[in-house]
Amino acid sequence: QVQLVESGGGLVQAGDSLKLSCAASERTFSIYGMGWFRQAPGKEREFVGAIRWSGRIYYADFVKGRFTISGDSVQNTLCLRMNSLNTEDTAVYCCAARTRPGTNPSVAESYDYWGQGTQVTVSS
Repeated sequence: QVQLVESGGGLVQAGDSLKLSCAASERTFSIYGMGWFRQAPGKEREFVGAIRWSGRIYYADFVKGRFTISGDSVQNTLCLRMNSLNTEDTAVYCCAARTRPGTNPSVAESYDYWGQGTQVTVSS
């Protein structure tokens, strides 16, 4: 069972930047890709971005060039660099990993492993 651990969340001001990291508990070649989702209070969980280890990167439309995903397919680590944060980015950010090729990277059901999440709070 692969465990994912996020780090890097915190309280920042609007306009600031923040970098989130996610690490898998073990190196495994079963992971096909990883992604970030977020959930704000009272809202549905939403896709932020994802990477497929073959090289393809996906972003949600709201990212609008503010966020950058990077990762290491050997170590199964994932980073999310967030710039120009605003109050609407306040949420719990969760890292996820999927093992099944051909699944939709923007859909939560495609993922087999999830982290506990890290809180990001953006103040105005």
